[in-house]
Amino acid sequence: MCREKNDKSIFDKSGFDRSTIDLSKVIAITDRKLCTEDFYARLARIAAQGPRAIVLREKDLAAVEYEQLARDVMGIGRQYGVPVILHGQVEVAARLRADGLHLPLPKLRQFSAKVRSAWQVLGTSCHSLDEVEEAQRLGCSYLVAGHIYETDCKQGLPGRGLDFLQAACQASALPVYAIGGITPARLAAVLAAGAAGACVMSGLMQGETWLYKK
Repeated sequence: MCREKNDKSIFDKSGFDRSTIDLSKVIAITDRKLCTEDFYARLARIAAQGPRAIVLREKDLAAVEYEQLARDVMGIGRQYGVPVILHGQVEVAARLRADGLHLPLPKLRQFSAKVRSAWQVLGTSCHSLDEVEEAQRLGCSYLVAGHIYETDCKQGLPGRGLDFLQAACQASALPVYAIGGITPARLAAVLAAGAAGACVMSGLMQGETWLYKK
């Protein structure tokens, strides 16, 4: 489990004022198992701060369970005007006419150009410059590059760093979103490296690191 320290102050230990955060640069990645409060209530709090999108990841769910959850989360997205991108579940995403689809690169490779081109918003995750180039060839509209900083989600693996992120942004004609250990205080450096924004999971699923508004 990825964990962030709970801090109810709007200032972190360095004195960074979290109330200046622009969540429009952030894609929220879900993991309902990290939530210590009601999952839907948490998503409503996130959506109320206007993130770029919500990616409904929930990889442990069967298609039927995922579809019901997706209907509910898409309802929250519509309420707050936040796009909801479904993760991995191609048939469910098509059936629900989701705002977008995110697929792991190995799965994305399995689909025809016709299937891929049906999605105006299509993303994947990249861990090398070769994968960045492949994602563009496969018709993605955005990509996620990581992991940038060390994170509990990838214990024992060093972050690829801002140099990798900058190289990925320079190699890509698509918007690039950084993932891995992104904190509010690190967001500026991520943007300075050329990223369109960042993806955040644990910091949005629990604690007050990003959610300063009640």
